[in-house]
Amino acid sequence: MFSSLDWYKQMSDFNTIVFRLSDSFLLNIQLFGLTLLFSLPLGLLIAFCSMSKIKPLALLSKTFVWVIRGTPLMLQVIIIFFAPGLLNWGPLWGSGASARFTAATVAFIINYACYFSEIYRGGIQGVPKGQTEAAQVLGMTRPQIFFKVTLLQVIKRILPAMSNEVITLVKDTSLARIISIKEIIMMAQEYTAKGLIWPLFSTGIYFLVFVGVLTVLFNALEKKLDYFKV
Repeated sequence: MFSSLDWYKQMSDFNTIVFRLSDSFLLNIQLFGLTLLFSLPLGLLIAFCSMSKIKPLALLSKTFVWVIRGTPLMLQVIIIFFAPGLLNWGPLWGSGASARFTAATVAFIINYACYFSEIYRGGIQGVPKGQTEAAQVLGMTRPQIFFKVTLLQVIKRILPAMSNEVITLVKDTSLARIISIKEIIMMAQEYTAKGLIWPLFSTGIYFLVFVGVLTVLFNALEKKLDYFKV
């Protein structure tokens, strides 16, 4: 039988583990947020470059997207983190834990910007050309056509694919542990090495809850756009 002291110690250990896991998951959320913040506009820029009438620019952009989409994100994180040192560029990312996090963030931004660019490109090219031509006849400029005619239709078309990539991003943040960033799964593995398996399995709850919140938000956004049929 357990004494009250044993029970108190177990509860104290449990609370400590949950606190440390929660604190580590904040790194996952931070990496997720920064990646989304910068990869969404960068992806749009890459999409425009891929659709450019300047052939060398379009070829360069498409080749870059092909390379990034064709290689593992884990490998990209490793290369971006270690390349500056191997090339004698100095401490490009800084030093310590912040350097690892910065390198991982840059790798994630580049990777997801390339995936988002293909989604953008498909959405933009999927808008009927007749609408663009009609807008030109009305005397609208290219920026006006894009923001007032094309953009809403693009958002409606790409939302399901975009939401899928965003949810994938949540889970991919765990790959940051490859360069020793103490995100939630790496933290849980430390307890596994000590003989505690439940912290590792419990990490799934954090991801499930966060993905659940995102799913609800995306579903609400899709309903708001239901009036706009494409």
